[in-house]
Amino acid sequence: MDQPKRAVLIMEEDALIPEDAKPLMLEAVLFCPVLTWMGNRLLADGVQRFFVVCGPRFAAEARSCFPAEADVTVSEQQGDLNAFLNTPDATAVLLRPALPMEEAGPGFAYAASGYELQEAWKSGLTNKVEAAELLSGWVPLFSLETVAELELVMRDRIVKRHIQNGVRVLDPAAVYIDPRVAIGRGTVVLPGSILRGESVIGRGCVIGPNAMVRSCTVGDETEINASQANESVIGSRTHVGPFAYIRPGCTIGDDIKVGDFVEVKNSTIGDGTKISHLTYVGDSDVGKKVNFGCGTVTTNYDGFKKYRCTIGDGAFLGCNTNLVAPVTVGEGSYTAAGSTITKEVPPDALAVARERQKNIEGWAASRRRLHGKDR
Repeated sequence: MDQPKRAVLIMEEDALIPEDAKPLMLEAVLFCPVLTWMGNRLLADGVQRFFVVCGPRFAAEARSCFPAEADVTVSEQQGDLNAFLNTPDATAVLLRPALPMEEAGPGFAYAASGYELQEAWKSGLTNKVEAAELLSGWVPLFSLETVAELELVMRDRIVKRHIQNGVRVLDPAAVYIDPRVAIGRGTVVLPGSILRGESVIGRGCVIGPNAMVRSCTVGDETEINASQANESVIGSRTHVGPFAYIRPGCTIGDDIKVGDFVEVKNSTIGDGTKISHLTYVGDSDVGKKVNFGCGTVTTNYDGFKKYRCTIGDGAFLGCNTNLVAPVTVGEGSYTAAGSTITKEVPPDALAVARERQKNIEGWAASRRRLHGKDR
């Protein structure tokens, strides 16, 4: 039989799945849905069209497991399936969730022509298909216990593959890498690190210890130390952490410092900017070589709407500056420490927004006497 060009993947019926559960085919193995494992393997094997037998409750989630450009039909309607099978093309059939493993022999998966499946399934799905050819390379999943057992096996195989490609993994048993992740040669992955989603890590990076990177693109020679980065782009030679939190929607450039206890959300950070510690940057457009003093906050939310801050190249934000969005800080300007900025700061200006200091002599001593306490 020719290599299958089509595939039918059969999920459990909606009525058989408890309200607080999901089909086993949609459970994740190393953060990647089983259906994505299956689809990617079949795509690599030359399958061009997919039919997922799935009820409406999980239809959208099932479709999201495939690339957007893939030819996928998700339906439980017999008429839709009959139309899909109206072809002489060899069609692979997977009756339950499975993981691809090269050494697995022929088993529950099989292939037959579309016409043969169409005829056999006139009265409903059945395994009794004449002239069906058993397919090898698949290990079926029967329960979450099976998933847990195979997850560690797949983890070790993924780590080994990256090591063979020039990635240094200090403790292979202490990292978890999604099968969709790509890592450049010379990168070091330290213990406690989790790489997930369709992340792309550049060359010569250091990830960890205790870092989580989810669906990010990371440039070369970047370090992410004991921090979390989500759905963002991080440039080259940038240092993140320790204890930084990069939320979705960020574009962080090259040669940047995102230091300890810094949170960045839905923002663009220009090359060479330093956000060293204890700072929140949300909904902001930040230029190049900006310096954020400790304790700077972009106050981007008024309880109803989010607003953006714009900070020009070379600006210097003093410690404990509050930028009340929407506000613009011009290029090369300074804000004095402790200022709350509510109006535009022109380029090369100094913005001072704080009350003049006033000392009341003897006040502290009289207060202590009032409460009967010594210094």
